[in-house]
Amino acid sequence: MAVFRRLVFVALCAGLLSGIFATAAHQIGTVPVILKAEVYEKASEHVIPMAQEHAAAWEPENGIERTAYTLLADILTAIGFALLLAAGLALRGGDASWHEGLFWGLAGFATFTIAPGLGLPPEVPGTEAAPLLERQLWWLATAISTGSALALFAFTRRALWAILAAVLMVLPHLYGAPQPATHAAAAPAALAHEFVVAVTVVSFLFWLILGASTGFFYRFFRPTASMDARG
Repeated sequence: MAVFRRLVFVALCAGLLSGIFATAAHQIGTVPVILKAEVYEKASEHVIPMAQEHAAAWEPENGIERTAYTLLADILTAIGFALLLAAGLALRGGDASWHEGLFWGLAGFATFTIAPGLGLPPEVPGTEAAPLLERQLWWLATAISTGSALALFAFTRRALWAILAAVLMVLPHLYGAPQPATHAAAAPAALAHEFVVAVTVVSFLFWLILGASTGFFYRFFRPTASMDARG
């Protein structure tokens, strides 16, 4: 139970800190690009069927309401990822620190941003995409394969495991990400490229802060018995 409480406290603290940062970074980096793309989406004839299909869907109003929902989503997402990192630290055993957490954050960035983004890069509103379920399944399979491969690289030394890790890392990309029947976008290519760069930079900084804060709080909330043994 003490281990579980430690993981929860670590995830809550690291997730709150990282989630707040992510929201601030989104407001600076990605939200302005999304707002520009939404103008093209509404004005383009290519997205009229898409707009009509989602006309009845509820959306938060721009401004405080949209920012509040973004903050809530970022914090919840950060807590979930922080819990995953903290569980990994617990399974590895021993203690951790913020600079060790940075490496775990980089692994998370590679697993959840870089690898899936190679096949399914971030898309601005008004961009044609493959069916949602197919994209979600491919994203999940790619994240699991990449995370497993990095774990094998980090915690095993045998050549056979390294070969298996390499296969796991490239397998989703050999299979290929789901693609739409037609490639069409309402926003200019330059804006789409700007969005990819912004999302990648924000995600990179988010994972650095999440990893470092998870390592820091994992050490901060270490059991009292462990502190006595060190003393």
